[in-house]
Amino acid sequence: MCGCMHSTQDQALHLEGDPSLSAAPTSSTLAPRKMPKSISISKQLASVKALRKGSDLEKAIATIALIFRNSSDHDGKLGKATAKNLLQTQFRNFTEGQEAKPKYKDLLSELDEHTENKLDFEDFMILLLSITVTSELLQNIWSVKIMK
Repeated sequence: MCGCMHSTQDQALHLEGDPSLSAAPTSSTLAPRKMPKSISISKQLASVKALRKGSDLEKAIATIALIFRNSSDHDGKLGKATAKNLLQTQFRNFTEGQEAKPKYKDLLSELDEHTENKLDFEDFMILLLSITVTSELLQNIWSVKIMK
């Protein structure tokens, strides 16, 4: 596995507001805190200077990386439930209609049997690519007319 990790700053952001980090409650920890608004993926992409002139493929991979990072825990991994939720909410056009296919069932079964109970970025990318190559949507994409 690639062992991708969040930067120290990202880990600090994940830990912010974690009640287990404080030994005793104080008046500031008891007061309701406003949760910071999340920054849209498009704004996050725009903030990466190297991607300003990036190709569509580079931006596509960067988008996946940002969605993964925004959804992962402080160790930079996705829980199984979170991974399944991302498949349903962010990848539904690729998963739609595959529920009865044996290969798709095998992929989800592998996810359920994953020994670590969490996916790192490499595992997540392999899962996305595996679902993509078996999807009906990919077959529709291959049939798109590319020449006039």
